[in-house]
Amino acid sequence: MTKLSDIVKKDNIIKVSINDYLSSVLSKLASSHDGAFVFAEKNKYLGMINPYYCLIKSSYPGNAKVEHCIFHPPKIKINMPISKVAKSFIDSKIHYLPVFDEKEKFMGIISARHLLSQYTQSNYFRIKIAEILKHKNNTLITVYDDDSIAQAISVFKQRKVSKLVVVGHDMKLKGILSYYDLVNYLIAPKTRAFRGDKEGSQTNFHHMKVRNFSKVYVLTLSSERLLMEALNLVLKKNIGSVVIVDEGRHPIGIITTRDLLGALIQTNLEKRIEVASQNLSPKNRQILGGFFNRFNFFIKKQPNVTKAKLYVKEEKGGGLFRVVVSLFPKKGQPEVIKKEGKNLPHVLEPIVAIIRKIKK
Repeated sequence: MTKLSDIVKKDNIIKVSINDYLSSVLSKLASSHDGAFVFAEKNKYLGMINPYYCLIKSSYPGNAKVEHCIFHPPKIKINMPISKVAKSFIDSKIHYLPVFDEKEKFMGIISARHLLSQYTQSNYFRIKIAEILKHKNNTLITVYDDDSIAQAISVFKQRKVSKLVVVGHDMKLKGILSYYDLVNYLIAPKTRAFRGDKEGSQTNFHHMKVRNFSKVYVLTLSSERLLMEALNLVLKKNIGSVVIVDEGRHPIGIITTRDLLGALIQTNLEKRIEVASQNLSPKNRQILGGFFNRFNFFIKKQPNVTKAKLYVKEEKGGGLFRVVVSLFPKKGQPEVIKKEGKNLPHVLEPIVAIIRKIKK
């Protein structure tokens, strides 16, 4: 089991002082979720500088001193469960957070990427992307490639997001626009307000088209692929999201680092979900493993279920399968679901449908 104390980063931390200028600090960061840590004399921790809070939530100018822009993120305690660490990343929208011991001494930092890298083979990510998209609350936010930067900035501000999927008027994927790609122009409007086009004329930054700033190289997956594949792309390619497209290359969703962290929020539920099997062949153990990922996912969606047991028995040399599921509510007697049949996947499938219908 991964422990926070084993993955805390103690060196190569971006440290700044209260007298630094915001523009100088932001130039050291790589994304809207990145962070620089502010320290006073004697290595006293004061807070953070983060692009999301400085530029999206607020609008500090580039010549502002760090002391006026400090953000106070959640403090991660060294003995905090991984699920709570993941939730802190999501709630704060920052992917680098400070870690402290029981005496409030600064120990180092933890990054969302480093945390996720510990779970590349975890069963929590062996679920189809389609299942994740089905339960996401927010819709896909897009802009046209010929929209103005002013329009895109307005969407960034209104929807409080850091990335926009760029489409053409045929609704096919054209690229992705990150708020951080615009940072240099936003924090220094007087010196970067204009940018020449191919003919050499100067066009106001806010009137330029989204296509001039969006990245056209976008990593994509289909909704039938596993969440684990999205996780590996995010980690290996050092990106923050993967766009999900249909066969016609129309974007239908996006998997972000937030979604990946969400899979870890309730990792402590593994303790309350018991799985037992008897006489299963290697092939059927693999089938059960795949089913467990879906079973686990939907149990997490049931706040009134405090514990679940799954028992699978193979009989008659694979000619009969018996499945028993026990769901323990906060109050009252457990609900027991029993199924049997000759085909294990067919026996297991109705169980998910029953769980999904349980009243929350």
